[in-house]
Amino acid sequence: MRRRVTGFALVIAGVVPTIGHAQTLPKLDIPLTYRATLLTGRSPVIVQPLDTGVDVLLQSVGGTLGRALPIIDARVAVVPNVALPTLAGSALVQRLALDRKTLGLMERTGPTIGATAVRQTLGYDGTGIGVAVIDSGITAWHDDLTDAAAPASQRVARFVDFVGGQTYPYDDYGHGTHVAGIIAGNGYDSSGARSGVAPGANLVVLKALDGSGSGRISDLIAALNYVVDHQGELNIRVVNLSIGAGVYESYNSDVLAQATRRVVEQGVVVVSAAGNNGHTSSGQTQYGGITSPGNAPWVLTVGAASHMGTIDRADDVVASFSSRGPTRYDDAAKPDVVAPGVGIESLSVPNSQLSSTYSAYLLNGTIATAFPPYLSLTGTSMATPVVTGTVALMLQANPALTPNAVKAIVQYTAQPYAGYDALTEGAGFLDAAGAVALAQYFANPTGAFPSAATWSAQIIWGNQRVRGGRPMPGTNAWRLDTTWGAARTASGATVVWGVECTTSSCDGNRGPPPAAWGATCSDATCNSVTWGNDSNNVVWAQQCGGSDCSGQTWSTGDSQTVVWGTSADQTVVWGTSDSETVVWGTSCGHDCDPVIWNR
Repeated sequence: MRRRVTGFALVIAGVVPTIGHAQTLPKLDIPLTYRATLLTGRSPVIVQPLDTGVDVLLQSVGGTLGRALPIIDARVAVVPNVALPTLAGSALVQRLALDRKTLGLMERTGPTIGATAVRQTLGYDGTGIGVAVIDSGITAWHDDLTDAAAPASQRVARFVDFVGGQTYPYDDYGHGTHVAGIIAGNGYDSSGARSGVAPGANLVVLKALDGSGSGRISDLIAALNYVVDHQGELNIRVVNLSIGAGVYESYNSDVLAQATRRVVEQGVVVVSAAGNNGHTSSGQTQYGGITSPGNAPWVLTVGAASHMGTIDRADDVVASFSSRGPTRYDDAAKPDVVAPGVGIESLSVPNSQLSSTYSAYLLNGTIATAFPPYLSLTGTSMATPVVTGTVALMLQANPALTPNAVKAIVQYTAQPYAGYDALTEGAGFLDAAGAVALAQYFANPTGAFPSAATWSAQIIWGNQRVRGGRPMPGTNAWRLDTTWGAARTASGATVVWGVECTTSSCDGNRGPPPAAWGATCSDATCNSVTWGNDSNNVVWAQQCGGSDCSGQTWSTGDSQTVVWGTSADQTVVWGTSDSETVVWGTSCGHDCDPVIWNR
């Protein structure tokens, strides 16, 4: 008896119909392929390339032109659905994608991850580092974003509104201010207790979500375009995207993922939420719910953990809602790391939608204020800025770090916990103090290599987990033109991460010089773990044995039917818990005939 379960489609409200007999139009993404069958209505689209001839074509079919998106060589437009086949058939048009919607994904965090110790003992607070927060805006006058003794030191260096076109900072939803406070709030209204991870950082706030917390991916892409254009002027080194969109194609063609790639290639770290699709409405664990652009390998993707109300890391757990990998279409290993994202206390915005909706979670500070200055929220949206703030600390300690180096250091120093697979916790739980220590070593590698027994000492390089070495500065893996997960650099050289360690090497004092730690590593160096695609049969080798793998199956049925994770009743589950999402799996025991699950 086959029972269907719902799966990952989109993190916004709205029906996503299953594509039945829609006409195959290769230039259209999946949502537009369906819309091309409709005889009425209009669709917001992103059209490539950005070209005068394409603009004329769009207008000739009744389309309305929108903003240009030079970062991906594209134009935003609204076109009649009946015109989609015509556009797809034109030699002028390379690609059309639905300008789909996005949503924001929702005083112990600092001590838990070690950021408080970094500020107190090393003096790093993110000063001088520009952090772009692409979200719902900001309430720049909040006490925790200003300094009564030095008003000129307020955290907001620039505000740009891609939704309403306003010139003054505002946040009618409240999500962006909460996120910004986690990154750079100074804790003024709580006597420092609820300060952000990097309270010295400068915030470049780019509003891409409206007062209900929704937006279009074209708004996100326009904001990313702004980052590239102004990174030098504002010293933007890291972007926070506590936002998720549905995944309908490979990251190699998805326009939002490609925009983040352009940003990373300019030396800016992009940190994105994994999504909140880790379980069904009935509480069943599910895999495959990573949202875009967190599905892209060049993005640092963050899942959520809970510190359980203590600063003791021993009781930390991965939040059940945190999205697990692999990514849809590409079957890639995600998330990269998890960080505290449950009950995070940060800045509130009076009269915003979130403050009104979650008024029971408003919190007072230690000084008298006209409104409760804090709000407790939960989600990978809250975990993401914890990592973003940590990256700001790392870049202050070592401004020469590239996005690949930052990602490797965060993974290598993360703390893995027993009982979690890498599709749940990534490399492990964020260790900000360890990440900053290794960042310092990269700046001056002449001293002793920092280490801790809790570190994962691993890098999840694409779909390969590599161990047995030490990441070192100056290796080609950290180059801007080296794609994360690639076996070779852009010039064709074998990727090298650092030095391979043996019992008598890597200490700098005895034994032979350590060998190069590269992508051609032996089985022993790579821990014999193969993650990825081999002749279209995807195998995720857990090698965990015993109870660690109980109730989980990592295998493949055939070249198009991939089984990723099962519960005791063998129900395979993908994606969100919404009733509106597409079907991905079955519960059928041993009598299943091979099926294709909307791949």
